[in-house]
Amino acid sequence: MKKIFNKKTWSAWALILILAPIFIYGQLSSTYNYANAYNFQKDSGLDTTADEAGFETGPGADTVDNIISRVILTVLTWVGVIFFGFVIYGGFRWMIAEGNQERVKKAKNILTDALIGLIITLAAYAITFFIVGRLN
Repeated sequence: MKKIFNKKTWSAWALILILAPIFIYGQLSSTYNYANAYNFQKDSGLDTTADEAGFETGPGADTVDNIISRVILTVLTWVGVIFFGFVIYGGFRWMIAEGNQERVKKAKNILTDALIGLIITLAAYAITFFIVGRLN
């Protein structure tokens, strides 16, 4: 029977024990009651100043962070579509390889690279969506 704490897994267990409180704290802090928190948009007086200056305010107003987030999410969407196209292209190349091992290997490389790119793009989209959701 293998030991749980051997020389090879010691560093992994140490990393888990170090990072576990960070993740637990993150979960606990996300349950904080935001009803009593300071709302910069309402409490800073910027809306009143913007109204008096003639600028559009409220949920329909375009702000810099809204514009930037839309641009980033649009770019990530198109990058995801491009990588999905590469997945389809790699699959098509594999289907028409006709058993030629060199062509199959090239098709597998295309599929692998496209899937890695798609996963990275989806992760970037998720991180951006999370950050933008926290900013608004």
